[in-house]
Amino acid sequence: MFAIINNLLILKNMKNSLSEKELGFISKLELKNKYFFTRDEIKDNFNSINEMNVYLHRLKKKRRIIKLNKTKYYLIPVKAVKNNWSEHPYIIIDEIMNGENYCIVGKAAAYYWKHIDQIPFEYEIYNTKIHKKIKLFNTRFNFKKRREKNLPKHEIKKIYEHNFKIASKKESKKWI
Repeated sequence: MFAIINNLLILKNMKNSLSEKELGFISKLELKNKYFFTRDEIKDNFNSINEMNVYLHRLKKKRRIIKLNKTKYYLIPVKAVKNNWSEHPYIIIDEIMNGENYCIVGKAAAYYWKHIDQIPFEYEIYNTKIHKKIKLFNTRFNFKKRREKNLPKHEIKKIYEHNFKIASKKESKKWI
């Protein structure tokens, strides 16, 4: 109960910086505890696609949302102090890739399977779609494009009730 009251007080203080419409759909997402969302999930809150684009752009400028891919966004929770918030990197990777055609490899996989003790500085991801390096939440992600047949054998694991794909224990020994 205290957490709900605290969030409402924070929302009241934030009201000066957010418009009514922005506050409306942010509140709906927060109440559902839905921090990863797509454009299709919020389009009912707007009269047109153009209006939705304008509001999403404003929220990106205000650092209230982060664009993960073409259609998916991450809402920074109200409880985040000075807009600093962090999600687990494996969850971010899964959301960016929409849960398909990827595998977490490299030092991140070796660390997950406890082959090494060093926390990875960069998360290496083999996938079939994108080839780029991005930085989100002070974490570096290195996406490397591979053919689907060249993706390593992987296992589906769960962290914080969220599934992700990581190289198998045997495959991850390559990166020791």
